[in-house]
Amino acid sequence: QVQLVESGGGLVQAGSSLKLSCVASGPFFNSATMAWFRQAPGKERELVGVISRQGTYTYYEDFVKGRFTISRDHAKDTVYLQKNSLNTEDTAVYYCAADRSGSISYTPQGYQYWGQGTQVTVSP
Repeated sequence: QVQLVESGGGLVQAGSSLKLSCVASGPFFNSATMAWFRQAPGKERELVGVISRQGTYTYYEDFVKGRFTISRDHAKDTVYLQKNSLNTEDTAVYYCAADRSGSISYTPQGYQYWGQGTQVTVSP
């Protein structure tokens, strides 16, 4: 059974940093493309960034470029989202997602597995 579990969310002040983790269970992690999405209240779920199955390719949406970094550790079956210079617009529930096929997708429809989400709240 495939399971993704996020952690690391919380309440922080603007300008702070936060690191989210997503631990995957199941024998698929090494071949899966992983992604982070977020959803703010009243808004649609949006892509934050993607990392390829080997970690050699990463993609970030413009609103996080230079501030967020996605990485993965195959020994721990974990993908990370390092978030720096947070601002109030980064307040959202953050989800990790996995695509077992290993292809690169930039929309939620491309991912078969999702975590439960972790809340990040950035105060002024």
